[in-house]
Amino acid sequence: MLQLIKNNNPFTVIILLILTLLLKLGVLMHPHAPVELPGFYLYNWLLYLLKAVFHESAFGYTFFGVGMVFLQALYINRIAAKHKLFSRPTYIPAFVYLLLTSLFPPWNYFNATLIIVWCVLGGMDILLGFNLANLPRKRIFNAGFFFAMAALFQFSLTAYLALLIIGIFMLRSFNLGEWVVALMGYFTPVYFFAGALFMGDKLSLFPKWIHIGKSIPVHITSPAYFTVLILGLITLLVCGLYAMQLQLPKFSIYIRRNWAAILIYFIISIVIGVGTDKIVQSGWLIVIPSLCFVISTALLLEKNKGFSNFILYFSLILVVVCQLTIN
Repeated sequence: MLQLIKNNNPFTVIILLILTLLLKLGVLMHPHAPVELPGFYLYNWLLYLLKAVFHESAFGYTFFGVGMVFLQALYINRIAAKHKLFSRPTYIPAFVYLLLTSLFPPWNYFNATLIIVWCVLGGMDILLGFNLANLPRKRIFNAGFFFAMAALFQFSLTAYLALLIIGIFMLRSFNLGEWVVALMGYFTPVYFFAGALFMGDKLSLFPKWIHIGKSIPVHITSPAYFTVLILGLITLLVCGLYAMQLQLPKFSIYIRRNWAAILIYFIISIVIGVGTDKIVQSGWLIVIPSLCFVISTALLLEKNKGFSNFILYFSLILVVVCQLTIN
């Protein structure tokens, strides 16, 4: 089975689509329509626009959300291939993302975090190309713009400004003009957002956007599910880090710096997950893209097929157990 996903074959996309429908079957059979979130004004406006398309169709919203997860998996795969994060092109990152998002059903329903993930992935895609010589200032401006767009949906994502700054420091030689361009790119969406509120005589809403919550579980309704989920993810993360440190010496210094940026992306995402308001059930989805890059290295460890197969079957069993114990 692993060999089917490893192949860089266009027909693998069909396999991934079938796998998506199987993994998300429970979600599709129990659809939910999204609800407005207090303080998430940009997301609430987006829901207002989508009502013209889906009306009150819970299945329509849910199918749209599952479709977004599938497309995000393919985009994550494209990022890995484009920036040569692995020794050869493969569909493993997409496969891992589909598995990880199946661990918690709310991650697959249409929600604010799904929109945010698109913005952050766009920013990371550009950031990992900072080492390229052509049009560096345009890349830096665009990366800042995408990270700021994510922050407009949820204020705690302003922490990704630190990722942008660290990315410039790690991947570019010092140039004051590029740092100024990064800040311009970051504050441009915020400026236009504030301007739109002013034009609509709703500028009083702007201070309410600045809000940080807490998303650490205190009362756990299903201790068995929570225990299995945390231990399973920690196991996969440790195995991924182990495989990564075996693979990194084989890569160029630029790819190693990109992997360092991904690890920083992962750490900042955890901080954001903790700082997400608990009303956002899908908040921890923000950690999954960076985690899937790390875990994918364990499935691509060529010299130890037994280790890779163990990670594959462990991941599949983890998905099944989580789906059985969540209720």
